[in-house]
Amino acid sequence: MNPLFNYTLKLADDTLILGQRLGELCGQGPYLEEDIALTNIALDYLGQSNNFYKYAAQIQDLGKTEDDLAFLRLEKEYLNCQLAELPNGDYAQTILKVYFFSVYQKILYEELMKSSDEQLAAIAEKSLKEVKYHYTHASTWIKMFAGGTEESKTRVQNAVENLWEYTGGMFAETIGEEDLAKLEVVPNGKEIHELWTKTVTEDFQNFGIEIPESDFMQKGSRTGYHTEYFGFILCELQFMQKTYPNCAW
Repeated sequence: MNPLFNYTLKLADDTLILGQRLGELCGQGPYLEEDIALTNIALDYLGQSNNFYKYAAQIQDLGKTEDDLAFLRLEKEYLNCQLAELPNGDYAQTILKVYFFSVYQKILYEELMKSSDEQLAAIAEKSLKEVKYHYTHASTWIKMFAGGTEESKTRVQNAVENLWEYTGGMFAETIGEEDLAKLEVVPNGKEIHELWTKTVTEDFQNFGIEIPESDFMQKGSRTGYHTEYFGFILCELQFMQKTYPNCAW
């Protein structure tokens, strides 16, 4: 399979699945303004996924649309990181997941704008403004949690303990990605990981949050292996297309 297709697909899958997960909170936010903010972030993710799927369909050149790629693949064909598919949990966990992912996206898109692939660079440039807002929004909340009550501190630290082992999956590489990096088509995943770790470490030191001592990371991201939660997400995503084939809005 085309390495560029794999890489573009993983970016699309990340934002589709995390957007779907955040979408579950529409109408359930802690208060109206935050409910709208989370819904807007979810819509940003879906917009990004749409752009990446369109390009992936062009690369694949099999006559498929972005909807085909988003809704009509088998579970093992989705290349998203496992972090994106984890349940929302309490509000601290929801926001922390957005924080971890926004740091990753911010660094990734800043580097992807330098890509020799004009289409990838253009999508990254278009999406970066959104991602910067996501980072500002999430990091502000994490700082408030860490500097708040004993309960808020405990909840955000528990969220770190729950999610940390899944963060490494964001940097797992698809087949052929290393070759693309050598050609300067995509950023080097290991360098992105180093920059991410540096940023998160500095932020957590400022927030007063402890990073887990264990270096254990869950495996399977980018390979089609998913958590037990993914099948339920996929059922919701694929219901309309499988129940009413070729339906269109």
